[in-house]
Amino acid sequence: MTSSKPRVLATRHFPPDVEARLAASFDAKLNPEDKLYDGPALAKASEGFAGIMCAAGDPLNADTIARLPASVKMIATFSVGYEHVDVAAAAKRGIIVSNTPDVLTDATADIALLCLLGAARRAHEGTTMLRTHNWVGWEPTQLMGTHVTGKRLGILGMGRIGQAVADRARAFRMTIHYSNRSRLPADLEKGATFHANPDDMLPHCDFLSINAPMTAATRKWVNAERIGKLPKGAIVVNTARGGVVDDEALIAALKSGRLAAAGIDVFDGEPKIHQGYYDLVNAFLLPHMGSATVETRNAMGFKALDNLEAFLLSGKTPPDLVKAS
Repeated sequence: MTSSKPRVLATRHFPPDVEARLAASFDAKLNPEDKLYDGPALAKASEGFAGIMCAAGDPLNADTIARLPASVKMIATFSVGYEHVDVAAAAKRGIIVSNTPDVLTDATADIALLCLLGAARRAHEGTTMLRTHNWVGWEPTQLMGTHVTGKRLGILGMGRIGQAVADRARAFRMTIHYSNRSRLPADLEKGATFHANPDDMLPHCDFLSINAPMTAATRKWVNAERIGKLPKGAIVVNTARGGVVDDEALIAALKSGRLAAAGIDVFDGEPKIHQGYYDLVNAFLLPHMGSATVETRNAMGFKALDNLEAFLLSGKTPPDLVKAS
């Protein structure tokens, strides 16, 4: 007997509670083996499906969207960022797109502080020393890092996550500088110093946290020229998108000592990251785990389902509709 429920393709293996609700609400095709689709395979797999529930990294570019069958009416991404979905190409096909804002703000901001502290206090070197049985005991000059309390933190991108990072940094009595497309109201700015031109912010950054979305304007924004504007010994933290950083320039600055350290959770081309990072003792590296708590990943999935259910079951505009720019 054919199901009367709309059909939804899950491109990845999502958390159990999310998949249970997905299967209850829709005639769902799950991906329990978490097999990665390339563009042509994804288009072929979506034949006969009304919705696609995808995730960061899925190749929903213009070419893939052009190949999608006419049955597809909606793409719901299990992420805040949607650079992996060509929203304009989808709009031309009459396909709407939604994302999952708000729910991963705190988890990602927590990881930003972990990256900041891990880089400043040489956590990678310390754990490596222990796990390789090379710690011979406390020494007066051992693993001296960078003091965090009272330092200046520059934030590129003062949206929800950037503001949450600033709130956490204030607990360390850090002075906040930020650059954003528009200045925040005073109640959200909370005494932070606004720089309309982000380049003007860089000389004031003992620490620089990247919290801006990946766009054409931010592609490789952290380059050699801008690193040169940071104070010598500054620390760069990136929990946004890997493509915002020019890997070659960052690695060179870490090798030369121009930068003291970096804390990185996201990489350009991940999981195939630049090989230069692996040999850097002053790089604190994490495998894109900013939103990786049970509560947050469930909340992301439920928000994606809220959007799918609103449109495919109720004929309403998804609450988190992404508009083509």
